[in-house]
Amino acid sequence: MNHNTPLISTVVVGLVLAFVLGALAQRVRISPLVGYLVAGVLMGPFTPGYVADQNIANELAEIGIILLMFGVGLHFSLKDLLSVRAIAVPGAVVQITVATLLGMGLGWGLGWPVGGGLVFGLALSVASTVVLLRALQERRLVDTERGRIAVGWLIVEDLAMVLTLVLLPALAGLLKGEGANGLSFFAMAQPVLVTLGKVAAFIIFMLVVGRRVIPWILHYVAHTGSRELFRLAVFAISLGVAFGAAILFDVSFALGAFFAGMILSESELSQRAANETLPLRDAFAVLFFVSVGMLVDPAIILREPLPLLATVFIIVFGKSIAAFGIVRMFGHPNSTALTISASLAQIGEFSFILVSLGVSLALLPERGRDLVLAGAIISIMLNPLWFALLDKFLAERDASAKKASGEEKPVPRVELPVSQLSNHVVLVGHGRVGSVVSKALREANTPFLVIEDTPGAVERLKKDGVEVITGNAAAAGMLQAANLAAARGLLVAIPDAFEGGQIVAKARAISATLPIIARAHSEEEIAHLRHHGANSVIMGEQEIARAMIAQIAATGPAA
Repeated sequence: MNHNTPLISTVVVGLVLAFVLGALAQRVRISPLVGYLVAGVLMGPFTPGYVADQNIANELAEIGIILLMFGVGLHFSLKDLLSVRAIAVPGAVVQITVATLLGMGLGWGLGWPVGGGLVFGLALSVASTVVLLRALQERRLVDTERGRIAVGWLIVEDLAMVLTLVLLPALAGLLKGEGANGLSFFAMAQPVLVTLGKVAAFIIFMLVVGRRVIPWILHYVAHTGSRELFRLAVFAISLGVAFGAAILFDVSFALGAFFAGMILSESELSQRAANETLPLRDAFAVLFFVSVGMLVDPAIILREPLPLLATVFIIVFGKSIAAFGIVRMFGHPNSTALTISASLAQIGEFSFILVSLGVSLALLPERGRDLVLAGAIISIMLNPLWFALLDKFLAERDASAKKASGEEKPVPRVELPVSQLSNHVVLVGHGRVGSVVSKALREANTPFLVIEDTPGAVERLKKDGVEVITGNAAAAGMLQAANLAAARGLLVAIPDAFEGGQIVAKARAISATLPIIARAHSEEEIAHLRHHGANSVIMGEQEIARAMIAQIAATGPAA
């Protein structure tokens, strides 16, 4: 039997090493991302032992990017994107310009021509999609104003890099000092116009055709009752639209997947679609970090210490300072400016593509590529540290505000007022189960509020006059904002028992006597939720069985 299977070995070794090193990193209280990156270094060609196939790893990582951007699109409406255009467009352009100029300055100091410095600077200007979104999702910030600005900023950066990748080959001769090679202005402007036209055509196609076809397909599949077919439809749409966008319109996979998710977010099935993609999305995102680690030669730290330090400084501080200043100029608070700054203090996938193209066009020396790759892995390793410092700063700021105002109760981390309801029911989740529960509570005139993170469900609840807190109930401060201490009960109606256990544990820490009722799908989930403090756990299958038995018993014995 042939065991020379590079695809299988790359996936298996990558995931196993990432799991082991990620668990070790978590054990010593640093981000698991560091473990994933180190796993990639160990699998790369610059360290002894097993060497994985870099091309396969890169393609697997691309699938992770597609699924991640599709998931973000599901939580991001076109209205949200347009709402931040006033800051995202000028902010991203100015930040790209500042980082590019800093990179060109470093390139000039290293003796590179203008073309090499330009490619180098552009590579340092664009943040990694995966790293930025992972950081926002871990802190439940994607649906906040800060998160929307960061994602909008990222989309503008992606569009700028798509344009750069198209223009670079056409302008390579000019950048190398060989003159315009007889090209007219129209000949040089043509690639720009064609690229902008393709992007515009893709957006129009998605708004006109995709807006009708994609939700219709999912609704049709949902009505078949096949969960397997629904899951397949979600993956087919996310991957198919991303691939089609790249082949037909020459836009990035990430941008195509984002628009597919954003179109689908208008459907009532968006939350179910997000849940179906989550497991594979996380697995392939891990492979992305492994693939980044494989590119890095650790010896560059000893070979080029000062240029590497300058490169990391531009990525981590140069870009961040520029972003902070821009956000503050637009009148946003320090918390928003610092979040955007921390989000952008790293580089990733577009940087790798850009430097590879620059080397192949003889614009950028291989030394520049090595500096970008090493700077990327160091900045990605440092990014969780910046967010940890940001979290600490915000917590200290909140504590100072509490002390200055003489408050005794802790201030919730989320910037939400504490509900004025008392003797009320707190309902977590408003899906198929939660919507039935809320209807019954309304009919019984029982005061209640809902904690929900799906934009469509939140808007419908607000229209119905229901008090709703937007966000994930497991996030810090959410249950306090629901005034759980004064509630008569907590109903955890979300289908994810693992996340439900976190919510139950946090609720039990707030009140030892609060009645907590949760839902489960298996005996193991029941045990898990009870262990964390749920008073009662209801399993749908058991209730269905009891109802069926009761109804057949009511018919009496057969004649």
